[in-house]
Amino acid sequence: MALSPRGTLNLETLDGSDPDSALPLDGEQWPPPCEILLDPEVEHSPDVILVGSSELSSPPSPGPRRDLIAYEVKVNQRDIEDVCICCGSLQVHTQHPLFEGGMCAPCKDKFLECLFLYDDDGYQSYCSICCAGETLLICENPDCTRCYCFECVDTLVGPGTSEKVHAMSNWVCFLCLPFPRSGLLQRRRKWRSGLKAFYDREAESPLEMYKTVPVWKREPIRVLSLFGNIKKELMSLGFLEDGSKLGRLKHLDDVTNVVRRDVDEWGPFDLTYGSTPALGHTCDHPPGWYVYQFHRILQYARPKPGSPQPFFWMFVDNLVLTEEDLDVATRFLETDPVTIQDVRGRTVQNAVHVWSNIPAVKSRHSALVSQEELFLLAQDRQRMKPPDQGPATLVKNCFLPLREYFKYFSTELTSSL
Repeated sequence: MALSPRGTLNLETLDGSDPDSALPLDGEQWPPPCEILLDPEVEHSPDVILVGSSELSSPPSPGPRRDLIAYEVKVNQRDIEDVCICCGSLQVHTQHPLFEGGMCAPCKDKFLECLFLYDDDGYQSYCSICCAGETLLICENPDCTRCYCFECVDTLVGPGTSEKVHAMSNWVCFLCLPFPRSGLLQRRRKWRSGLKAFYDREAESPLEMYKTVPVWKREPIRVLSLFGNIKKELMSLGFLEDGSKLGRLKHLDDVTNVVRRDVDEWGPFDLTYGSTPALGHTCDHPPGWYVYQFHRILQYARPKPGSPQPFFWMFVDNLVLTEEDLDVATRFLETDPVTIQDVRGRTVQNAVHVWSNIPAVKSRHSALVSQEELFLLAQDRQRMKPPDQGPATLVKNCFLPLREYFKYFSTELTSSL
C-alpha cells in the first residue's frame, strides 16, 4: 500500500463473526495475542486489522506524552474521555467529535482549523484524529477522503500498525470499517451529528455548520452561478458531468430583473456563487452593485428557516470593491472575508477576497500580502491584460469540502487539476 493509495474495498471479518466479539472481556488479557487477521491466500480477500499489540502486554515505561495514552488507559485505568487522544494531554477541554476520547483546547483549535482542508488530489490534508501528521495513510474507499498519521495509528491502535497498513494492498479507514473499534480507537455512534454539534459548540464563527451526509444519501449538486460561470471548475472536481443530469448549474450574468418567483422555479439550489468581474474586464455596473444583487438573490435561494438541508454560498471579490464596499459586504453577508492568493515563489500573481460558509474556507486565509500591497496589485492588474487565473480558478479548491455533502463523479482528481 502506497501512502497515497487508490482503490475500493468491501471489508468484513474473515470468519463472518461479529468483530466486537473479538474485544476482551473483563479479566482477559489485553491486548489479545493476535494482532492482525489476514488471509493472503484467499482470492479477493480483504485486508482486515483487528489490532491489539503484544508489545503492550506489559506496562510501557513513561515516554513522550503521546506514548502515555495507552499507559494511562490500560494501566492507570483512566477513562479515555479524560485524555486528549490527539496529544496525550490530561487537560481535556472537550470530547473528540469522531472518536471516543478527549481533546485539549489547543488540539481543538487545530481540529477546527484543519479538518476540512483538502489537497489537490481531493483528499484531506491532515490526520482526521489530530489534524497534524507528516506521513499520512489514505483511506482506499473511493467515497472517503480521510487520512490518518502514522503516530495516531501506532499510538491508538497498536505499535507497528502503520507499517502493516502501509504494506497492505487495500485498506479502508476507521470511519469506514464495519466494526467500530480498533485497539483504543473507537468511533463514536452518530459521529456525523456529533461533528456538527462540535462545530456549533466550539467554533467562533456564527455561520451554521451542516451535518455531513452519508455516501448513500448524497445527491447531485444544484448550483446557481451569478456573474461568473463556475461550471468548468465544478466539472474538474467531479461535481458536474457534461451532458448529463448528474448535477446541474444555472448561470446568470445579469439579475436586475430576477425576482423570487424566478429563483423558486429554477431551484432549489445547494450552492449559490457570485463574484465581481475579473480585473481588466469591463464592468456594466459599479462594483458595489454585485454585492447588493448577490445578497438579494442569496435570500431567495436559501432554504426555509430551520431546514436541515445543507446549503452553501460564496461571494468572491476580484480586488475591485472599495473599502466601503468591503465593509458593506461583510455586514450583509455576516462573516469576515479571507484573502486567497496565487503566490509563485515570492511574487503574488493574483488575489481575491472571499466570503463563504463552506467549511475551512477561512483556513485558507493567507497573510502574505498587506492590504496596501493588494491595492497596488489591483492597480497593476488594471493597467495590464486580464490575469491568467480568474476568481473562480483561485477559489476552485475551496469547493472540495462539498464532497462531504454531495455526490461527485470523478475519482482521479489529479488528472483534471
